[in-house]
Amino acid sequence: MNTIVTSKEELLKTSRELIQREGWSAVNIRSVASACGVSVGSIYNYFDSKAALLTATVESVWCEIFHRPEDGAVFQDTLACLTWLYGRMEYGGQQYPGFFNLHSLGFLGVDKSDGKRRMQQTWQHITDGLRAVLRRDTKIRPDAFTEQFTVENFADLLFSLMLSALLRQDYDPTTVLELVRRTLY
Repeated sequence: MNTIVTSKEELLKTSRELIQREGWSAVNIRSVASACGVSVGSIYNYFDSKAALLTATVESVWCEIFHRPEDGAVFQDTLACLTWLYGRMEYGGQQYPGFFNLHSLGFLGVDKSDGKRRMQQTWQHITDGLRAVLRRDTKIRPDAFTEQFTVENFADLLFSLMLSALLRQDYDPTTVLELVRRTLY
């Protein structure tokens, strides 16, 4: 048995692979250790509990799904950004069946507070990104936003629509794109 783990990232990659092959219930300290060919104690060098391993795995799944695209131009155009986001949502739904539903239901029952905090950080990152794209998009009408209808309001609305689509497993952005076109352009 190999007793040296290359990195925390290797453990998380292995955890993601276990999820893809066997589902979320397959991830635990022993299964990850076995899949990496290391002792259980080696896993505890990086994660002090199964909850810590699962929380870090969830975070790494979010990062994989919404990793930064090679084409940074996606973040200059609202329609391109939304198309990319919905494509990544579809990718996530295919690679990690049930992830969005399980995560939204708080499946990290052992340590909900940390899992919820990390989920909120990810969601905040996405909404902040939407706001930034809306502010950079030069095709948006100058009078599209007002004191009552702000960039922040619209980004929150778009994010709510994304969450709803995730739960429905509906990755077609057509309706959202049409809403943006009619509202902002």
